[in-house]
Amino acid sequence: MCGICGIVDYNRNSGVDELRLQAMCRAMFHRGPDDGGIYRSPGTAPAAGLGHRRLSIIDLSAAGHQPMPNEDGTVHLVLNGEIYNFQELRSGLQEKGHKFSSSSDTECVVHLYEEHGRDCVKYLRGMFAFALWDEKRKSLLLARDRLGKKPLLYSHKDGRFCFASEFSGLLASGYISKEILPQSLENYLSFGYIPAPMSIYRDVLKLLPAHTLLLKDGAVSIERYWQLDYSKKIKISELDAQAEFIRIFSEALKLRLYSDVPLGVLLSGGIDSAAVVAHMAELGAGPINTFTIGFDEPGYDELPYARDVAERYGTTHHEFRVSPDAQEILPMLVGHYGEPYADSSAVPTYYVCKMAAGEVKVALNGDGGDEAFAGYERYQAYLFSEYYRLLPAIARKLIKLAVNSIPCEQEHRNVLRRLKRFVAGAELSGIDRYFYWAGIFGPRDRCDLFSADFKRSSDIDPYAQLSRSLAEPPGLETLDRLLRIDTLSALPNDLLVKVDIAGMANSLELRAPFLDQCLFEFAASLPVEYKLRMGTKKYLLKKTLKGRLPEAALRRKKMGFGVPIGSWFRAKLRVYLEDNLLSEKSLGRGYFVPERVKCLVEQHTSGSEDHAQQLWALLMLELWHQRFIDR
Repeated sequence: MCGICGIVDYNRNSGVDELRLQAMCRAMFHRGPDDGGIYRSPGTAPAAGLGHRRLSIIDLSAAGHQPMPNEDGTVHLVLNGEIYNFQELRSGLQEKGHKFSSSSDTECVVHLYEEHGRDCVKYLRGMFAFALWDEKRKSLLLARDRLGKKPLLYSHKDGRFCFASEFSGLLASGYISKEILPQSLENYLSFGYIPAPMSIYRDVLKLLPAHTLLLKDGAVSIERYWQLDYSKKIKISELDAQAEFIRIFSEALKLRLYSDVPLGVLLSGGIDSAAVVAHMAELGAGPINTFTIGFDEPGYDELPYARDVAERYGTTHHEFRVSPDAQEILPMLVGHYGEPYADSSAVPTYYVCKMAAGEVKVALNGDGGDEAFAGYERYQAYLFSEYYRLLPAIARKLIKLAVNSIPCEQEHRNVLRRLKRFVAGAELSGIDRYFYWAGIFGPRDRCDLFSADFKRSSDIDPYAQLSRSLAEPPGLETLDRLLRIDTLSALPNDLLVKVDIAGMANSLELRAPFLDQCLFEFAASLPVEYKLRMGTKKYLLKKTLKGRLPEAALRRKKMGFGVPIGSWFRAKLRVYLEDNLLSEKSLGRGYFVPERVKCLVEQHTSGSEDHAQQLWALLMLELWHQRFIDR
């Protein structure tokens, strides 16, 4: 894993400012503390410069130094990530006469570009974001992996193009305006993240997964090079589907075990990460280090389940219990994410990565299993809501009144609270229901929260906007529609952002076998009943893994990687919450109706309502403002 950055300036004839490149690299030192480098083009305008910070995983020698040139120095590349099929690619390129000066995967991309130009990305199997400057063509090529494992941000304004792996690197160029895009703020409060290609800043964009960007003669062209097809279903028996999953998953895992440094597994106790451990043991991967985070609150503690898996396979197991230390962890996390980000599981993810980084340099995880094989409860909720909405309107109204009249414990995972949320969301039409259940502030909540001035500046419907950007082919079954939405939006914009930032903040590379392109293509081709059948989520996975995992791991309800922020805000973090959200400066920013913010805080801390997720989103926004705007 690494950090990459660069500048192409059509206004300069004397080369890119080296001090700016150095500042961009320094801001991302945590992404690559082992080595760094800079390239500046020697010719006339446009002036180009590339920067790199290296976390050495493959080819630890100086030969793997980046920016990586071709043989005559006319092409230079910086790459973040891993190319898992590089050995196969290397053999083919050598047969065509290409000379290699290193054993790194990065050099394969350089020579692939010489062979195939922009289409070189189609041959890569891995997680990556890269930038390649072609001095002869005076062009810059950016590319991002198929599912969006590795990030890439850019800004193109006033004859100057800048890019970086993180906001910290991009802002360090000194060329980026911090003007906030109001529509992004509304998206953030709706979903908890800002969907690509937008960012919180008006002048900063995110390159979409599975896309390339070509900058030439001052103009940008963007192309998609891959996409999942859920419409073409294969005819396959259940037993054959299980065997095919084992074959593809084993191959994906083997590719991700290649490393010149020690590796381990982030073990949550769920079936996805447990499957990684089980298959590593079956492949004879040697002593396996496993790392798990737990909480004192039983409803959030997965330590017992992870411990069962670790004991079954004899791993060297490491555990850590999380308690809130807001003044230490939250401002630091906000600084790494660079824009508002409201997924509270960023806290335990950071801690488990920190723990793992003390023992290994690479860790595997189970990311992607839920999106590929239907692991979220909201899939069941949406399918059930289709039948619920067939009830007469008066019947639904009576049910809603009855459900809302029953008092319940103010705990986010309480069954009755989830039922109330289901009934509220079921009243929305179409895919808006799904966005409501997966998001934070619903339409009515946002309307009550936003000030009149902010409403005038952000005249959008976030649900409609996201739905248009994810325009789908006709004829997809309902479950496939939902899986496609998550794969294109929540997965790359929320989950993968979280793990990239948490890992890189600790100089830890994270690899996810479930995110293998071949495995996702196989999952997309399966009939929907192999993924969700009679209320059983991940049906095929559970059938396949029966006997390989403890029964408790297969039968337990999904916990995710949640955080007990509801109880934290009523106790250990109450003062911190009130000091930040109810300060004069925070209430005076103009986005929200101050009385509504005060009401949310009072209702939650008194125990009369549970607004944990909403308050977390508002707190992260305020801390981001303090770190990036107020300064």
